[in-house]
Amino acid sequence: MNKTEAVALHLIEKGNITSWEAIKEYGATRLSAIIFNLRHKRGFIIRNERYNFVDRYGTSSHFDKYIFEGVEDGNNK
Repeated sequence: MNKTEAVALHLIEKGNITSWEAIKEYGATRLSAIIFNLRHKRGFIIRNERYNFVDRYGTSSHFDKYIFEGVEDGNNK
């Protein structure tokens, strides 16, 4: 199983994923690229929620949680 397949299965089974989970569980460091491919090549409907936070150095930052909402049926394109 490759990283894209692992992330797809994770989304289907658990409903969401963050970049930290993708790195820790699957060694996938380019989650946004995987999400792009799942959306555009496999028809996954994935929305993202942005979370803002301040890191240990006082710098404002953010991360996205990608949330699986289904797969397009093919009639939408």
